Amino acid sequence: MDYREGRIGRVFAVRFDHGDDFLEELTALARRERIGCAWFHLLGGIRRAEVVTGPKEPTMPPEPVWHRIVDPHEVVGMGSIFFDGETPKIHLHTVLGHHGQTLCACMRGSTEVYLILEAYITEITGIAAARPFFPEGGFHRVVFG
Repeated sequence: MDYREGRIGRVFAVRFDHGDDFLEELTALARRERIGCAWFHLLGGIRRAEVVTGPKEPTMPPEPVWHRIVDPHEVVGMGSIFFDGETPKIHLHTVLGHHGQTLCACMRGSTEVYLILEAYITEITGIAAARPFFPEGGFHRVVFG
């Protein structure tokens, strides 16, 4: 385990509109505003998305199991933002619902908004952190400076 103590910095309330690619727009916002260390909450609708529902087997590195969302789903999620060099890296887990069916997943691919999606981003200051690629795990992991 490794940790640091920080403070709350800027807070962003963001609306994503019908048809927006949520992850693409959030990444652009993080780059534009230099949101390098943050936590966010999310609620609204997703029309289409590519998500990972877990590893195929409990191995390192894991082989992801991909699932494609093709119908409108209600969504609630939480995630973090850290940079790998000049690139914002988003880690987002969501619960998606459609007609009584529920799916918990990590959103990674394209993410088309259905109607509206709201995100509330809380920047964390006083922490030197990044999300470089972790070759042994096959993913980007948070490290503290």
